[in-house]
Amino acid sequence: MMGMDLIFGPSVERGPRDGRIYLTFDDGPNARATPAILETLAAERVPAAFFMVGDHVRRFPGLANEVLGRGHMIGNHTYNHTKLHFLGPQRIRTQLEKTHEVIKSTTGFSCQAFRAPHGYRSPFLNSRILAMSYTVFGWTFGVFDTAKPGDEVIRRRVRKRLRPGAVVLLHDGDGYDAAGDRMQTADALPGIIADARNAGYEFASLSELLSNHS
Repeated sequence: MMGMDLIFGPSVERGPRDGRIYLTFDDGPNARATPAILETLAAERVPAAFFMVGDHVRRFPGLANEVLGRGHMIGNHTYNHTKLHFLGPQRIRTQLEKTHEVIKSTTGFSCQAFRAPHGYRSPFLNSRILAMSYTVFGWTFGVFDTAKPGDEVIRRRVRKRLRPGAVVLLHDGDGYDAAGDRMQTADALPGIIADARNAGYEFASLSELLSNHS
């Protein structure tokens, strides 16, 4: 992992090995799944982080504001869910800065976190991350919820892989389709939360792991 950090810069993929875990959702906002997920999180008093696609924020500004208004962290996930390992420095800069600006102009929030689509990073990315004072986040595990295997399968996969400090990758949107269906993930969430609590875990905000967190 250290060699990869030298090439691509550091990435936070796990929190402290205590009793806390971190829920994260990528590729939103989404007109159906994001509100359903927000309702579950509110009912259960669970914090989460939402890594948003800039063009989806442009389409659904009210949902971006609702995520922030409910106290969740928002992160930059590029403007078009573009795979960065094929891009040069100028296009990477455009993807990050355009998304940063649309989130800020929509919500008033200045992002501090970035996650690369599919986790694909570029050697050109780190200089832009440093210039924007971002923290890059990966994940401890994902459960391939984008394949829509069924809500009970999603729930079971999360339960089997939970471990202290885990950053859990889930999806409230489709990076390539603003109308994509992520309701299986939304439907799985109450069970995911119940299983984690039954196993003794608590949920924490990913903002605790920002490198510039004060």
